[in-house]
Amino acid sequence: MTALSAAGFPADQVRERARTGAAAVFPDASSYGTSLFGSASVAPADLLESARLVPPVFVPRRLEKLIELGREPLYGDVSLAASIGGFASSLPLYLSAFGSTQVAGAGLGAAASAQAARLGIPMVIGENVVPVHGHGRAGGPSAGTLLERLRAYGDAVPDGLGGVVVQQSTEDADAEVWNLVYSDPSAAPLLESGRLAFELKVGQGAKPGLGGMTLVDPAAAASLASLYSVDLSLGSSVLRSSSPGTFTPEILRQQIRLMRNNFPRAGVWVKLPPGRDVASAAAVAWGAGADAVTVDGAEGGSGWTPTSFGPVGLPLAECLTRIGTPAGCLLASGRMWEGTRVAKVLALGARAAGLGRAALLAVDTDPESGLVRFAEALALELRMLISALGQYQPDALTPEDVWFPGTPERVAHEVLS
Repeated sequence: MTALSAAGFPADQVRERARTGAAAVFPDASSYGTSLFGSASVAPADLLESARLVPPVFVPRRLEKLIELGREPLYGDVSLAASIGGFASSLPLYLSAFGSTQVAGAGLGAAASAQAARLGIPMVIGENVVPVHGHGRAGGPSAGTLLERLRAYGDAVPDGLGGVVVQQSTEDADAEVWNLVYSDPSAAPLLESGRLAFELKVGQGAKPGLGGMTLVDPAAAASLASLYSVDLSLGSSVLRSSSPGTFTPEILRQQIRLMRNNFPRAGVWVKLPPGRDVASAAAVAWGAGADAVTVDGAEGGSGWTPTSFGPVGLPLAECLTRIGTPAGCLLASGRMWEGTRVAKVLALGARAAGLGRAALLAVDTDPESGLVRFAEALALELRMLISALGQYQPDALTPEDVWFPGTPERVAHEVLS
């Protein structure tokens, strides 16, 4: 374990789950028989945390399950299998995009890739990896490269599950990243099995309206200056910035059509920032043929971000509310670390939730199995929560399962018999 920290994020709880797995879902077992348990009042971190999951009294789906099984259903009867952007996944989870940041490039990116593969969930490789660290072709250095992550994932993923999504920024396009991956022999097994997709990054939650940023030393800045904007005003470190890209509805449509035309065997994903017109942007992406649209709420993080951008962008809950019933596969990311939060975004229309900071912390805690144990804890919570809501698969949840404080009371007028 390194000194990796995450201010304002429940890092200690994530590390405990990475160490002990499902046991961390419950209070300390040593307190059983000597403590009284119940709901604790904790100040919510954001709008989504202030919401509550609200199980119904009457559970017709449970009756259907009872008839199917010939016995009373239990939480273990919940199936968490999901279809995520054209990929089969063992859980309604995916590994969020880690780009060229120092944290992901120091071995955690490859370790997270291998563990995501073992779990059978998709992963996204973030922007700027190739221009900064290289592609990693045979004969060259491999640490931190895109190929290192591809190989780590491909070597461990079970047949028929998961998939790899390669993100591309403006600078990645100049480096022809998608062309490199599409023609690389190492990606051929994923491509041939329908488990490769490309993601167009329109923006991100941590810094809506800005491109990716990292700090580099002056020597590295000199070699990157031809591709990126470099700012020498920060003292001993240099700020390397990507272009945020320029989008209008027609540009987004044409970009997606270009992806379909140039890479017909790869899926198409689009990542949106938490902008005020997020619903319109999602509709344009689905209308143009995107297999998945990811909405990254303002709670998202893990990259280098100006501190003044904390209050910039819509909260994830507001993004999902504005989108309403999705016209295609909707994915959600931003402060995902426990089952209740994931269940809420599933109920609000998302097909799956992305693990970012939580995944990095889990892998940092245990590079071999930390993310696997963390996901096992989250899966146990999800099974219990989905069962409590009277359902037995993630995509059966609906907005009725979520209540936000201040929502006017709705009175049912149906006559119950």
